[in-house]
Amino acid sequence: MNKKIDIKALKEMIQEYFSAVANNFGYDGSIHRNIMLLCGIIRALPQFSHDVLGESFYKLIVAVPRKSGVEDLIPVTISERLLDIRRLSPGRVISLVGQFRSYNHVTEEGKLKLVLTVLANEVELIEDGQYFRYENTIMLDGNTCKEPVHRFTPFGKEITEILLAVNRKYSKSDYIPLITWGRNATYTANLPVGDRIVAIGRLESREYKKILESGEIQQRTAYEVAVSSVIATGENNRKLEQQNCSSSVA
Repeated sequence: MNKKIDIKALKEMIQEYFSAVANNFGYDGSIHRNIMLLCGIIRALPQFSHDVLGESFYKLIVAVPRKSGVEDLIPVTISERLLDIRRLSPGRVISLVGQFRSYNHVTEEGKLKLVLTVLANEVELIEDGQYFRYENTIMLDGNTCKEPVHRFTPFGKEITEILLAVNRKYSKSDYIPLITWGRNATYTANLPVGDRIVAIGRLESREYKKILESGEIQQRTAYEVAVSSVIATGENNRKLEQQNCSSSVA
């Protein structure tokens, strides 16, 4: 039986957390530093990813359309213990709660590449005829680990790129690329390294072409959080390790 996921209640919880931080109210800062709400269409059969202590994990792509009609193709990792993996067929609608995770992968060229995926914690498969709404909401609470990159697009739009370190258990961190626009871009343009921010947005994908040293051109996908709301708390972790931010995001 599917576990019912109350997306509406979880979105309200995210807004309450954000408001509490913005207004210096009391809150439990250890729980909601990284939360992803996702509801979309499975685009391909799940593929085996890896094993951890006898537990198998599978990867799949979930498509979520934007208002413009463009689809964001979100990488998701799911444990076999959450549901029968055979039920994850293309065209099915899946709803899930998880965390946006990162890990370093060594490429064939010997370079580090930052690999990003949503690790599912709770999963619900939407049955045929059952009402659903597409969902793509993420909240992150972490510290900047590089100087923000502030620039203007060729069309004159102001943006700031941020790499955020979000702590998790066992002294590990996830390194998440963010992008802010307009007034938020101005607001975050000069944040010192180590400053704590809380951001709400959506996880977006974009295709690009990478020219390798051999001259070969590869089609790749980059992922970033397009921020809609952000608050800089003024707190700074000056001991933040920066070497973990040195790998390529793309």
